[in-house]
Amino acid sequence: MQKLGQHFLTNRRILEKITAALCIKSNDTIIEIGPGHGELTFLLAQTKAKIIAIEKDNHLVKNLESRIQNLGLKNVKIIEGDILKILPRIPKFYILNSKSLKLVGNIPYYITGYLLRIISELKNKPELIVLTIQKEVAERIISRPPKMNLLAASVQFWAKPEIIDFIPKKDFQPEPKIDSAIIKLTPKQQIENRKLKIERDCFYKLIKVLFKQPRKTILNNLREGGWNKEKITEICEKLEINPALRPQNLSLEQIKRLASML
Repeated sequence: MQKLGQHFLTNRRILEKITAALCIKSNDTIIEIGPGHGELTFLLAQTKAKIIAIEKDNHLVKNLESRIQNLGLKNVKIIEGDILKILPRIPKFYILNSKSLKLVGNIPYYITGYLLRIISELKNKPELIVLTIQKEVAERIISRPPKMNLLAASVQFWAKPEIIDFIPKKDFQPEPKIDSAIIKLTPKQQIENRKLKIERDCFYKLIKVLFKQPRKTILNNLREGGWNKEKITEICEKLEINPALRPQNLSLEQIKRLASML
């Protein structure tokens, strides 16, 4: 199990807080990532919502299926597989007769970045996302100027992030080396069309260049990214941005406006 990076959350109070953060209605569909021993799964099941729990470990899958059958739970389905491969297909195949899709999970730290990228690319995003992730990563995601960073910009483009609570490492079995945090992501209402795609592509192209070397100035990063110095200076002047600042001082809106003009 350790090879999958699994640390099982055991604190009942925290599990209840995660459940509450989802604001579950009985006609919701909840996708749970890595249910493990079912610590959160059986709490979610009590809401009467449709629960789809995706677990990669075959041993854990069999154990959960046996418990679900013994309890006679009709609203819980266990799927064996990799969330990173299954998630892009979920909106198409599993949201039937549901008011909304919500995503929850205590995720292995090593998949956090990749998982967030997959969610960002979903055409039909979940209404709410509540994840237990590394504390340091959660704090980076919610950052604002003067601590803006690549991860914060990439997530905040499509979602509003909020830290619900912090979780000490002692609340997990086996105990990890670091503390965790519960982060709630509320996706922004964005109409998928050609204009949004162009805006998104320009934004992500810019932030990769802008934050490639965070200790360098905005001007120097953009110049090394292939933009002309005069054009950069002219645009920054129009936007009232000092090109001699470091990118960490830019707000999300400033970055978006910069991306639209470069």
